[in-house]
Amino acid sequence: MAIFFTADTHFGDPHILRHRGARFGSVEAHDEALVAGWNAVVGPEDVVWHLGDFAAHASRAHCAAIFARLNGAKRLVRGNHDSNRVLDLPWAEPPVESARLSVADARGQPHRLFLSHYAHRAWPGLWRETRHLYGHSHGWLADTTRSCDVGVDAWDDRPVTLEAILVRQDAAACVPEELAAHGLR
Repeated sequence: MAIFFTADTHFGDPHILRHRGARFGSVEAHDEALVAGWNAVVGPEDVVWHLGDFAAHASRAHCAAIFARLNGAKRLVRGNHDSNRVLDLPWAEPPVESARLSVADARGQPHRLFLSHYAHRAWPGLWRETRHLYGHSHGWLADTTRSCDVGVDAWDDRPVTLEAILVRQDAAACVPEELAAHGLR
């Protein structure tokens, strides 16, 4: 079983084409590409933490149909577009506003994570090496050594593993302000 992270899929959202139209051209092509990308990396026994904005401006039926096609056990950290049509889907656990968890990397090393739809300048556990994963910003915010956007716009339209996130955060030039003020990375 692997654990993946993603955000901002915006299934069924015609407005997302303002940002992604050049890549997809239509909502149908967008949704099909994101389903294919998800299922190319996520297996049936894997877990996916979706950090918000699963769908927007889509019918309940469309949300349910897309959800049923996606591999893995799915968990939701609620985003600003996640109304009841999304919240009522059969998530593995009830949706939450944020989450704190520990996930082991490929070597078995545990990493503390703070998950939220929104990027935070400071977050619970920042001073104890907790890493922050978020969505909402559609890849527009620079990664830091401890935080990054896990949305599809930032990760080739598919969920991402902790190992890939760690590599990207470790290579980031920006440092969270609280840490930088004390000369830490």
